[in-house]
Amino acid sequence: KSFPPHRTAPPTALPRPISTSKPRSFFRIHSQRLISANSTTIMQGEHWDVTQSEETSGARLSFHCWPSSRLEATRCVAPIGALYTPLKKLPPSCAPPSALQYDPIRCSTATCHAVLNPYCQVDFRTKLWVCPFCLTRNHFPPHYAENISETNLPAELIPQFATCEYELPSVPPAGPPAFVFCIDTCAHVEELTELADSIQQVLNLLPGDSLVGLITFGTNVQVHELGFEGLPKAYVIRGNKEYAPQKVGQLLGCGGVGGGNPNGGRGGPAPPPPPGAPGQPLRQQQQNAPPSHETPGSRVLRRFLLPVSECSMTLESILEDLRKDPWPVPSDKRVARCTGCALSVATSLLDLALPRRGARVMMFVGGPCTSGPGAIVSRLKTEDIRSHADLSRDAEPLHRPACEFYAGLSKRHGAAGGAKKGSLTQAAANPTASSMHAVDVFACSLDQVGILEMGELVESTGGYMVLGDSFGQSVFKESLRRVFRTYDDDVPEDGGKMQMAFGATMEVLTSREFKISGAIGPVTSLGKKGPNVSDLEVGRGGTNAWSLGGIDPGTTIAVYFDISNPGTSPLPEGKRRFIQFLTRYQHSNGRTRLRATTLCGPWHNPPRDDAPRSAPPRPGAGGYDGGMGQHDPVKASFDQEAAAVLLARVAVERTESEDVADVLRWVDRSLIRLGAKFADYVPDDPSSFRLSPEFSLFPQFVFHLRRSQFLQLFNSSPDEAAYYRYILNRESTTNSLVMIQPTLLSYSFSGPPQPALLDSQSVRPDTILLLDTFFHVVVFHGETCAAWREQKYHEREEHAAFRDLLEAPHADAHTIMENRFPVPRYITCDQHKSEARFLMAKLNPSTTHNTENGGGGGAQVFTDDVSLRVFMEHLMKLAVQS
Repeated sequence: KSFPPHRTAPPTALPRPISTSKPRSFFRIHSQRLISANSTTIMQGEHWDVTQSEETSGARLSFHCWPSSRLEATRCVAPIGALYTPLKKLPPSCAPPSALQYDPIRCSTATCHAVLNPYCQVDFRTKLWVCPFCLTRNHFPPHYAENISETNLPAELIPQFATCEYELPSVPPAGPPAFVFCIDTCAHVEELTELADSIQQVLNLLPGDSLVGLITFGTNVQVHELGFEGLPKAYVIRGNKEYAPQKVGQLLGCGGVGGGNPNGGRGGPAPPPPPGAPGQPLRQQQQNAPPSHETPGSRVLRRFLLPVSECSMTLESILEDLRKDPWPVPSDKRVARCTGCALSVATSLLDLALPRRGARVMMFVGGPCTSGPGAIVSRLKTEDIRSHADLSRDAEPLHRPACEFYAGLSKRHGAAGGAKKGSLTQAAANPTASSMHAVDVFACSLDQVGILEMGELVESTGGYMVLGDSFGQSVFKESLRRVFRTYDDDVPEDGGKMQMAFGATMEVLTSREFKISGAIGPVTSLGKKGPNVSDLEVGRGGTNAWSLGGIDPGTTIAVYFDISNPGTSPLPEGKRRFIQFLTRYQHSNGRTRLRATTLCGPWHNPPRDDAPRSAPPRPGAGGYDGGMGQHDPVKASFDQEAAAVLLARVAVERTESEDVADVLRWVDRSLIRLGAKFADYVPDDPSSFRLSPEFSLFPQFVFHLRRSQFLQLFNSSPDEAAYYRYILNRESTTNSLVMIQPTLLSYSFSGPPQPALLDSQSVRPDTILLLDTFFHVVVFHGETCAAWREQKYHEREEHAAFRDLLEAPHADAHTIMENRFPVPRYITCDQHKSEARFLMAKLNPSTTHNTENGGGGGAQVFTDDVSLRVFMEHLMKLAVQS
């Protein structure tokens, strides 16, 4: 009734490009000769390699062979979709080693514009190619037509290069990225010291031409003028209101819309001078300023956003002198913290200066916003911060206004040129603009800080979230450094450059037999309608293009499809489906790139059987629809890991609008229907229930998903729940599976480390366990091992084996944490101690305090949750009901 903890898949190979249909006699498929020489497909025998596509294209599908009709797709129950990682580095055998330095060749149809790819039919005689998506014939441009032949192919037509990346020369370079650090000065002095030290270390990781700015906030917002020499200078802005970009420009003396004059409006009908502006130094600076044609953005760049190589000394001196917010705080009130106003000023600063250049607003918060727009709690300590119960009763008056404010900030980008003051009017000014400025939130506090309310802003801009207890923790310090990770020096073209990218957009093209239902992840809809957009919406639907904002090589988007073919007549044999992902983004070097990934796969026409089934299938018959055939390619091509992640994202998405109990019931019903569809069984006989290897782990994933922090709100705050769900929606398939079902390793004297069942039976007094939940890495010592360690046996030479046993899990734990972002919390605990709860809460409670005779070994879990065994018994009972 239980399943092994490791996840494997039978080895096979991927298909070579195959045409959609047989061309006319004068057409030739350029890759046909290569296909016949390498006659390998996704499927070998009756097995599929469901994981290799991730290594070769960065995409992973729930089904690799799709049913050919909408009815059969509905019966499959599991979502039909793909998990796509746009910036995944691919091996040289699957993609050109460096970006192609020219614009791609695209289909001429206005509603298609697909990029030339290896699956296109090519006529080398007439120099034509046929788009596999809309079947339009297109002429090659002259420089292609002159040189192309069967033996001289461009990179995008080489069969194994289904992914090609282009660096677009038609788009001028935008320049290096900018980083605006927003520091909460309401934190304790020790916290400010740790934070300042971390930011100083980060400055050394930035390229010398990167732009940096500094904003500090408490009761008010201080914008530091890094270009002012001689002494520190900052503009103080009241923290109790929101500011549009034009107003911020006026307050900083940089003029408003239309440029104005360099004197910040002096000498004419213009706004008054900025508050706190000193007389003589400002006049001296204005005398040296360029003439009146200088724009507000260029003034911001000259004074507030400077290359790190020019202002590092000034910035470091300001960080060293950081002081706690000086405003007095009564004992019965919380500190006044204007987080929302600071974010408004920071995004306005970037909108003025760098509207189309990549940038990050890095917000470091040490507590909840209590003042101005975006406040989530009153300053009175008698009023508690919102809880899950308050949110479910809609009894928190500040929650909805705060969410609307941060959502308005996320949609304001690109509206700086003409929208009126106020975030709600600006939100609609440019709904189709991609977000060039990512907003990151680093929250280090024992209290909630408002991540739930800021979640939409971070998600829509592609920012990062890091949640910790203190700015001195390695969770924060190391995570901050890893934001600025660079590619290895041996990576062609990108070696030594930062991995982050900006302003990403993704468009998905499909062939005619299916449509796009939506996407789930750090995306916002661009509202682009097309013939391949389905009426059935999942996540962010109603479009085939999304804004991703900031992305990195780990950002993964879930795209869901709807098979629209009515199925009244079967599809032709050999018919193929095509998907193309077009990701456009701004590289960290300022150049614009386009990555095109094209996927091809088969359809399956189910055998027609109009007559009712008169006799039940024999046990173990297998095949489509619970035993109606001996072999079903759809069933054999199922990727249970990808399907579990796709299902988890849908479930998390539904928690935003539905009660968690309703979502759990939907998950249970989906699993029961899936078992009834694909399992082998005799009706009304639960003992005959069997799942094929392609499905055997899926119920286990669902069992742990139901108990996870994504669907269970017990013992987590609203901020923690929002944080966990956000990370799940942007991580890769492997990382998401670790979050859903943590991995467990067992260390003992009986042999090398072994994967262990995530079960209470794995807890033994003489073993050490290593648990990886993605957010936590736990080294758990059994009772006997902990006692030996306390008696210092490991310090004796004759017990060197015990010393090695103690060191092995710690070394493996550091290996796990080495490249993960955010950095997980590292916990070392002993059996029966308080921190052992981090392990015990994740184990399958096969042995509880209610188990008779102690359950035959293992540790008891004090819980009323059902075990995996009981869960599977109920699943078998309900799935086989006739």
